[in-house]
Amino acid sequence: MLNLFNRPYPFNDDFKHNSKIIFFISIGVIVFLFFFQPFDISLLETQQKYYLIIGFGFITFLSLSLNLLFIPSIFSKYFNSVVWKIKKEIFWNLWILSTILVGFSFYCNFLGILTFNFDMVIKLIVTSIIPISVLIIINHNKMLRSNLMLADELSKKLKENRSIQEKIIHFSSDYQKDSLSIKVSLLLLIRSANNYIEVFWKEGDIVRNQMVRCSMINAEELLNEYKFIYKCHRSFIVNIAYIDRIEGNSQGYKLFFDSVNFSIPVSKNFAEKLQELI
Repeated sequence: MLNLFNRPYPFNDDFKHNSKIIFFISIGVIVFLFFFQPFDISLLETQQKYYLIIGFGFITFLSLSLNLLFIPSIFSKYFNSVVWKIKKEIFWNLWILSTILVGFSFYCNFLGILTFNFDMVIKLIVTSIIPISVLIIINHNKMLRSNLMLADELSKKLKENRSIQEKIIHFSSDYQKDSLSIKVSLLLLIRSANNYIEVFWKEGDIVRNQMVRCSMINAEELLNEYKFIYKCHRSFIVNIAYIDRIEGNSQGYKLFFDSVNFSIPVSKNFAEKLQELI
């Protein structure tokens, strides 16, 4: 059981997200107190009632701002997700609740209009330990299952991508001696040359090329399943992993590859697809 409370738990230090939480919880407290009026609030006069409800909302806002925004930013090394545990999250939530309830108690004593003493504070904190702990553990298990499923899916995709890049593609030529077989991961680009295609690929740091008597349509069909292979022009197919830089002018985009001494145009029809891929 103790091991459960020592399990890692992500500490939420997202400033924007926490700011939204603070705002909505503070408004929620005001709305809840206005409609349900616990702690005999309904017995108060209208003006006293408004003072109390708005004051409780303001105290909630101050306490949450202090505990969720300022303290973690000042003492960041103590609120590192790497060392944060379930038990720390439980104690931290109880601490936040305690500061809010103590603030309520002082405010009630200051106004002198409602009995909200330290005995009530202690009782509320003690009764909150179990539900807070249960909710945090449930959330931990939910995040754990979600992350395990996502990690498993990503691992499968990584293996699939590796196996895809290890595949050999075979460019069949009308003349058998011109046929070419290379790993798809090494393919740099293909350029149309009338009844031929010129295939460029990497061998270490060297770029090699070969003419193959094959149509551009056949080459495109052969490479259709590979998402990183992109037809950017009617005369060019490129591997986006090897694009060195992209330049633009009034005519459109041009692609440049390292160790290739010519630029590759991008047709207007294929420009949007390039943006999606890159």
